[in-house]
Amino acid sequence: MTFRYARDPVCLVACACYALNRWCVPAAMKGIFLRGHFADVLFVPAALPIVLWVQRRLGIRESDTMPRPGEVLLHLAVWSLAAEVLGPRLFDRATGDPWDILAYAAGSLIALLFWHPA
Repeated sequence: MTFRYARDPVCLVACACYALNRWCVPAAMKGIFLRGHFADVLFVPAALPIVLWVQRRLGIRESDTMPRPGEVLLHLAVWSLAAEVLGPRLFDRATGDPWDILAYAAGSLIALLFWHPA
């Protein structure tokens, strides 16, 4: 099965959910999860397909298969390190939050279950 990158249903749903939460749900109706971690859950399903498309165009990724578990885990680790460890050290307004890493991991797992159903 050919991976459709940004046109992949998982990516499209994640992007749509992010947009709805960001621009359509009033702040007064958002609980702590929608304010703080919902976007983090959507991060890997929304961003990874685009990154993989760039890697494919650059010749780094060799095929148009669904994202492999190793690819997802590698990007999860790199992004978690960058956003939650390095970012707070480099930028005054950034904060590291271990719960964000858990949210990234949850989104990664959900996406993998759709990309590789049992």
